[in-house]
Amino acid sequence: MSSNYSLAILAFLFCFISPSLSALVQEQPLVLKYHNGILLKGNITVNLIWYGKFTPIQRSVIVDFINSLNSKRAPLPSTSSWWRTTEMYRGGSSSLIVGHQILHEELTLGKILKNQHLIALASKTHFSVDSINVVLTAKDVAVDGFCMSRCGTHGSTKSGSGRGTYIWVGNSDLQCPGQCAWPFHQPLYGPQTPPLVAPNGDVGVDGMIINLATLLANTVTNPFNSGYFQGPPTAPLEAVSACTGIFGSGSYPGNPGRVLVDKVTGASYNAYGVNGRKYMLPAMWDPKSSACKTLV
Repeated sequence: MSSNYSLAILAFLFCFISPSLSALVQEQPLVLKYHNGILLKGNITVNLIWYGKFTPIQRSVIVDFINSLNSKRAPLPSTSSWWRTTEMYRGGSSSLIVGHQILHEELTLGKILKNQHLIALASKTHFSVDSINVVLTAKDVAVDGFCMSRCGTHGSTKSGSGRGTYIWVGNSDLQCPGQCAWPFHQPLYGPQTPPLVAPNGDVGVDGMIINLATLLANTVTNPFNSGYFQGPPTAPLEAVSACTGIFGSGSYPGNPGRVLVDKVTGASYNAYGVNGRKYMLPAMWDPKSSACKTLV
């Protein structure tokens, strides 16, 4: 069972809603029901499987992001303060630690992958209930449904080593940055407002950060389709996918909201990370307020 996350379809639908109408929609209470299942709490190991060619800089941007989730070293608004919202879901905190990293540059499964290929890649390191295996595909790798109905996915599976969770996120730089790397690229549909400048200078990878952040939060709060979500379990709205397109206060469909801007580079961001990193992180549903919560 897997849960797809896509900016593409939601962005398409949002583009035809006026700000005044969207305000009426946003006033409705947003409730993600808890379905009495297991959540991922405590120390969670995140194993990374890199499929295709990523530069060392690209890998470091993503690894630094994961390390930032539980770090207290970054100034506010910090990546860790964003992640702390997951503590408000039942069971306490989820501390993510980077574990194994596997470089799979040979593309032995080809450049066109299906769901079974993603699970096979995720199985390169063992599954367990206290780990998340993350498959990251390079910009020249196509995945079934990528850009059409999803920017990434998360799910669970059973193997000889046990039951565990996995995530897949693709680099959309060459394929659909307007769908899966917005707001750092103009959208395919709707108002063609100027895109924001990516904080790490890489539209594809900065887009991956948004999608990875979304899927990590969705995974720890709904790992086995029995946690927090709204709607049918086959197409749930989850912790962050329920807040798609919101990055700062005052956002409305087609506008990410007010965010911070680097005075030197002009890059937009809303969270600080380790090693001087800056990231753009999506809003997350806050169980206390029953609303989408932004950092700025």
